[in-house]
Amino acid sequence: MTTNGRATTNGRLITPTARNVLGGPLAVCGTDPLTGFYRTGCCDTGPDDLGVHVVCAQVTAEFLAFSRSRGNDLSTPRPEYGFAGLRPGDRWCLCADRWQEALEAGVAPPVVLAATHEAALEIVRREDLLRHAVDVAGGAL
Repeated sequence: MTTNGRATTNGRLITPTARNVLGGPLAVCGTDPLTGFYRTGCCDTGPDDLGVHVVCAQVTAEFLAFSRSRGNDLSTPRPEYGFAGLRPGDRWCLCADRWQEALEAGVAPPVVLAATHEAALEIVRREDLLRHAVDVAGGAL
């Protein structure tokens, strides 16, 4: 659910304090389906997030097939976990190393820079993220 473009969980407004790869406040990645390691809609991370789920991606059919081939099926519904499965076009917080792996395989999904946590830069090159950005219109950042 969103309020003025910001995610809410159980009626509470989420105010991210984390920074994105552009140096600004971390924006909401997606609330339908609700994403993020902490299921807040943001690609925030912390000590419990061993997979570093920090890249906000707009998933594609190619990426979903790739992820399935690597043992992480994101498209099959898992009702026991409240997970409806992803469809192309959904936004999802991906593990930075999985996004990098997909990049190297030529199937990296587009990213939303404003919603990608700065921790991604420890694993993924900024230039690679910029080349795959959906939220930057042709200018240097």
